[in-house]
Formats: sequence, C-alpha cells, structure tokens
Amino acid sequence: MKNCQECGQPIIGRMDKKFCSDLCRNSFNNRLNSNSYNIVRNINNQLRKNRRILEELCPDDKSKTTKSILLSKGFDFNFITNIRPTLKGSIYHFVYDYGYLELDHDFYLIVKDKRLEK
Repeated sequence: MKNCQECGQPIIGRMDKKFCSDLCRNSFNNRLNSNSYNIVRNINNQLRKNRRILEELCPDDKSKTTKSILLSKGFDFNFITNIRPTLKGSIYHFVYDYGYLELDHDFYLIVKDKRLEK
C-alpha cells in the first residue's frame, strides 16, 4: 500500500495515486513551487507597473518625459521585455507595447507600438 506524499497517510483508490486528497495534492505543489513562483510573480508585477507608468505618461502615440518623473512613479529601468534598435542607431527599450528612447539631458521619448494591436 502506498502512502500520501504530503501527509503520509495510506492512499485508497487507484494504483497510480500519489496523494490521499486534493488538499494534500495542492499543499504539496504549492510548497514545491512557492519560491520559483515568487521570483516570477515579482518580475511580472514590476513589468506591469512599468507598462502602466508608460501608458499613463503616453496617452497618445508619442510623448516626452523626464527620468525624474519616471523614477518618482516607481519605474524600474532594469525591467524591460525587449530592445529594438533603429536604422539610425538609436535603441528603444520596450515594456510590452510601450517603448522609450533616452534623449539628451535626462529626457525620454515614450512611444506606443501600434503593430502589436490586432
């Protein structure tokens, strides 16, 4: 007879069961994945926050802002989803569908990528 991988109680039922109940199965998997999910969850939260900030500061297709405004709203320049270089050599940093380009004197150009809309 097999025992539950979570609580150690004897398992009744199918031969391939690993847990005695859904509660034990969920507890086991939540405990197993909690650390890795926390890292992913924290990164996704910051990416969503960065996107919301860019969306708020760019109600139209383009707008300009300063680095201090971005930082004051909680923007983290370490979290982006992709980088897109232009033919002229400029580099746009994107957070999903919003991108920013560093200009002179701590100014940033914010753009919305319309190509992703369908």
